[in-house]
Amino acid sequence: HCEQISSGCAIFEENAVRDDEIFQLAISDLSLNDDILQSEKITHSVKLIEPNNPFQAVQEACELMNQGILALVTSTGCAAASALQSLTDAMHIPHLFIQRNGEGSPRTACQFNPSPDGESYTLAARPPVRINDVLLTLVSELHWQKFIIFYESDYDIRGLQTFMDQASRSGLDVSLQRVDRNVSRVFADLFNMMRTEELNRYRDTLRRAVLLMSPRGAQVFIHQAVETNLASKDSHWVYANEEVSDADIMELVHSSLGRMTIIRQIFPLWRDTNVRCMRNNHRISSLLCDPQEGYLQSLEVSNLYLYDSVLMLANAFYRKLEDRKWHSMASLNCMRKSTKPWNGGWSMLDTIQKGRISGLTGLMDFRAEGSNSHVQFEILGTSYSETFGKDVKRLASWDSTRGLNGSLKENRIESGMQGVTLKIVTLLEEPFVMVAENILGQPKRYKGFSIDVLDALAKILGFKYDIYQVGDGKYGSALPNGSWNGMIGELIGKRADLAISAITITPERERVVDFSKRYLDYSVGILMPKSEEKINIFSLLAPFDLAVWACIAAAIPVVGIMIFLLRRIQAVRCQNSAGGHPPPSVSTSLQSAIWIVYGAFVQQGGDSILGSVALRIVMGSWWLFTLIVCSSYTANLAAYLTVSRMDNAVRSFQDLSKQVDLVYGTVRDSAVYEYFRAKGTNPLEQDNTFAELWKTINKNNGFDNSVSNPSEGIKKVNIYFGHHE
Repeated sequence: HCEQISSGCAIFEENAVRDDEIFQLAISDLSLNDDILQSEKITHSVKLIEPNNPFQAVQEACELMNQGILALVTSTGCAAASALQSLTDAMHIPHLFIQRNGEGSPRTACQFNPSPDGESYTLAARPPVRINDVLLTLVSELHWQKFIIFYESDYDIRGLQTFMDQASRSGLDVSLQRVDRNVSRVFADLFNMMRTEELNRYRDTLRRAVLLMSPRGAQVFIHQAVETNLASKDSHWVYANEEVSDADIMELVHSSLGRMTIIRQIFPLWRDTNVRCMRNNHRISSLLCDPQEGYLQSLEVSNLYLYDSVLMLANAFYRKLEDRKWHSMASLNCMRKSTKPWNGGWSMLDTIQKGRISGLTGLMDFRAEGSNSHVQFEILGTSYSETFGKDVKRLASWDSTRGLNGSLKENRIESGMQGVTLKIVTLLEEPFVMVAENILGQPKRYKGFSIDVLDALAKILGFKYDIYQVGDGKYGSALPNGSWNGMIGELIGKRADLAISAITITPERERVVDFSKRYLDYSVGILMPKSEEKINIFSLLAPFDLAVWACIAAAIPVVGIMIFLLRRIQAVRCQNSAGGHPPPSVSTSLQSAIWIVYGAFVQQGGDSILGSVALRIVMGSWWLFTLIVCSSYTANLAAYLTVSRMDNAVRSFQDLSKQVDLVYGTVRDSAVYEYFRAKGTNPLEQDNTFAELWKTINKNNGFDNSVSNPSEGIKKVNIYFGHHE
């Protein structure tokens, strides 16, 4: 263990099984070439540590140093690397570090401590993270002003700091959003939290997105975004990760909508077997040279850098032997305070830094501030209206010296349409396409919203057009034999180059024709005439039943007679006691009594009653009765008037399917008609609402209730309701 003259020691994390395998493979490849290190035997010692256990890493390194060491190669995460960097700086041991990124997330740079005396013995064999630089180049090339970055919980967001600084200096509007492991919950929360207009604004932000995720996480995320209708046909998403396989790329592209751009690291020398398999004019007989095995493709990026790091060390040892400047190996005791660092450490570090090799990852040297600067990325992309099954194209490459090589612009047809005359099919529907006033003998002219869009396009792209109406007056739906009718049929049959009208984008139609971006969203509505106000002169009587009115009418004279009698009795008593003179102020006629009762009923008062206790009891009871009757009348009248205003029988599809008074239909072979057909004939549909609706809409194959065009539908509604008023 590390006791012979040329010795390399390694520390790997336990979960990286291939690291140990590749290290042994590199050593055995070198051992085949005796003259590389002449008669010296390369010896090595490997220690495995738990992931994210810096203390154990230091313990194992100390043990290796005790045994004797020339250089240390490690492949770990940032936590262990930072601890080992402090140790190797203190002991002056050259340390080649290969950063591993766990869980497949894009890696971010490890934050190392400043070295004492400014002498860093840790050399980064894997180049610094350059994803930020590539992304900045990409967004400026694509002219993105506003976009969102999704990153998963495993990604260290500190790595985005320089990117965010530069983006804000360039005036870009960048949002950040963390994605939990449970992606479906993220989307469920969005729908629960946001109102519709907020969701629409959010959906607009999602049209430009960068994903910093593991391939698996990104696949699930994209799938959920498409499922929940948050991704759209005009979206453009960038997926950035140094290592992503071809299979993962195809999976991502196939599950996405719209345009997708992928950034990953590449190694150009892989393709050249001759270069890969020769070391100092000797052929290496290793697994890496057998293309049938596919072994090389199965390795992680960190494995490739590990192989090259061993080559780099061997190269340095060889040059040391040649120069005869060999130092005895360091045998150091970490725990003893008096231990001095290895005196040959700086010389060994200098030799490694001056070396340069061409390995599996291409060129490797440590001339740029103690790290390997040679790195190359490829930018893959799908074209804008990518349909399934098309290939992903390589759009450009990016490397650390030359920057971007290639163009990311979409290939738009601009000058290529000058002077071309297009055949355009249309269908009349107000206010989208209407016939304009026509001059006798001139061809038909059209106007409307869709025609304005067409004229604007013709002006920008420079084409002319001939326009005609579709013969069957249909938008387009699939026939049982697989062909299509309507405007879609005209396009498929190449009779028209372009169709323009108020046509709905549906998945079935998208399979056979290409659509432009949608420029108007319109939901399905139910067309009904306004309910007319029916003026009834007797509506004032409606709150009470006829029997109640009759009882009230009878109660007034009855109470009036009662009061008349009581007052007459009182008058007689007063006459007897006052010697035959009645009080002059009180009228005691029956007419007067009934008037007082009626006045009290309508809460208007009347003549005052100066009377006995009996009279007061009767009047008090009557007042209470009138109070209750008047309050009930007022409340009932308000409720009656409100209900009559809200009297609209149909407010949803469920209401429509449950009633039998209204006959309903839609436009035959339209998107709505096809939607009802699909839902109404689907045996898996639990709710029978759509089955009922389809039964009525499709009566006699749609000829009874459905219509051939919207204007016919409006006429039909007017005639139907005109006859039923």
